[in-house]
Amino acid sequence: MNLIDIYSALEAILFAAGDCVPVARLSLVLDTDEQELLRISGELAERYERENRGMRILRLGDKLQMCSAPEYAAYITKTLEHRKPPMLSPPALETLAIVAYFQPVTRAYIEKVRGVDSSYTVSVLAERGLIEACGKLDAPGRPTLFRTTEVFLRTMGIQDLAQLPPLPDMGSSEGLEKLQAAIDQLEQTEKDGQISMTDVMEDPAGE
Repeated sequence: MNLIDIYSALEAILFAAGDCVPVARLSLVLDTDEQELLRISGELAERYERENRGMRILRLGDKLQMCSAPEYAAYITKTLEHRKPPMLSPPALETLAIVAYFQPVTRAYIEKVRGVDSSYTVSVLAERGLIEACGKLDAPGRPTLFRTTEVFLRTMGIQDLAQLPPLPDMGSSEGLEKLQAAIDQLEQTEKDGQISMTDVMEDPAGE
C-alpha cells in the first residue's frame, strides 16, 4: 500500500470500529511498522485539529480510536435528543482520583483514604467502565484489585496515566492537599465540558 492508501484505510478502519483498535493489529493489517503507523496517525490527528474537523483521533496507550470533537458535543446531544449527561458526584470523583493515582488498589484501601464505606461508588464506577477489576491481592481474603480503564483515559482526554499531574507521598499533609486539588481539578474539568459523563450516573446515596 502507498502512503495515501494507508491514511485512507486507517481512517476507514477507525471509523468503522467505533472503539479502540490495537496499534499492533492495525500495523499487521496495513503491513506497516508500528512506529510508522503511530507517526501517520499523529499527522492525521493534527490535520483534523488544524482543519477544525468534527472528528478526532485519540491515542490511548497502545490503541487508537476515532471520536467526535468535544466542542461539538452539545450539537450531537441536541440532534440525537439525549438528555444532558449527569455529572459525577463528589464521592465518585474522590474514588476515581484515588484509583487513578494509586492503582491497583483494593476497596479497603479506597475506604481507608476516604474514611467512609465506598462499596456503592466502586460498583458504579466499575459498572460504567471507568475502573475495572485487574486481579486479586495476595493477602487474606484475596481482595479484588481495581485500576482505571481506557474509558477513563478517553474521558480525561489523555493518552496514558503518565500525563496525570504527579502527587507527593500521601503520608504527608501536603499529599492529602494535592489529592484534594486533583479531585477539584477533575470536577472543574467536568463542569467545563471536557469530560463526557454520559455513562456515569450521579451517586444518589452520597457514598
